[in-house]
Amino acid sequence: MFLSQVRTDQGPQAIFRDATGARTVPGTGGTYGLAMEAATKGLSLAEVIASRGKGEPVDLPALAAAGRLDLPIRHPDPAHLHITGTGLTHLGSASARDAMHAKLSGAEVLTDSMKMFRMGLEGGRPAPGQIGAQPEWFFKGNGQSAVAPGDALTAPGFAEDGGEEPELAGIYVIAPDGTPCRLGFALGNEFSDHVTERVNYLWLAHSKLRVASFGPEIRLGPCPADVRGTSRIWRGGAVIWEKPFLSGEANMSHTLANLEHHHFKYALFRNPGDVHVHMFGTATLSFADGVTPQAGDRFEISADDFGLPLTNTLAFAADEGCIAAKTL
Repeated sequence: MFLSQVRTDQGPQAIFRDATGARTVPGTGGTYGLAMEAATKGLSLAEVIASRGKGEPVDLPALAAAGRLDLPIRHPDPAHLHITGTGLTHLGSASARDAMHAKLSGAEVLTDSMKMFRMGLEGGRPAPGQIGAQPEWFFKGNGQSAVAPGDALTAPGFAEDGGEEPELAGIYVIAPDGTPCRLGFALGNEFSDHVTERVNYLWLAHSKLRVASFGPEIRLGPCPADVRGTSRIWRGGAVIWEKPFLSGEANMSHTLANLEHHHFKYALFRNPGDVHVHMFGTATLSFADGVTPQAGDRFEISADDFGLPLTNTLAFAADEGCIAAKTL
């Protein structure tokens, strides 16, 4: 079962898709209201959606082609949607990251990246109910940083790079009692500046403060253990780079539950009514293969288990120059 939403003149309209097809959800606006109703009443999303009856059938691929699909969830106040992520969580991911951060001296010393990856291998998969090793964690932005599927991922004028990261994103709302409630999982493009990150690992935080996209659909329920997808870059109607990516716990050094704990253990992230989009990491980057995306390129991330592909073009904003604070 999948949940998405379409842009209309009256605001977002929730769309539910199962084996019988895609339909609007009657008596509601966007998906945020459905999720908060489920969280407040202690029901599943499927139960809340079923209680609304059958809506009108829609052609979801046609809506996507027309650019009418929105992010699968938004918060009415963008400041209450948080985009965060974890890195070095996937088997194989350390090799690409470690190469970026390797010391030029050639000394056989583990980089901080490889140390972090090893911590996950050794302690990232605790027994249920137990707490494992902390992952790398980063903040990307709020709802103002969330870009709808099909829209442009715009790098700031000072950016050195604008590169894709194909990932799975967990989608959550916080119940009135402060309990994190997971709607499901979606495809994500954790758009980053890998050139800036490569200069010095302590600039990772800077490199991650970029826009991101996720969706178009949320797969409701648990995440498949073995997710197999494809990441592509299109330029001028042709694919210039393509590579498979793996995700799901069978391909990760951490359990999803462990990554969720190390995010939601902070009371700051359990504010009732907030929305969280948490990216779980990747092992596949075009940057690691020496590809430099250009303005106008189109990123495409797809996986059969997650519905429609996530596509976004790349754009660069004009450089705003030096930003000066004003004395009041």
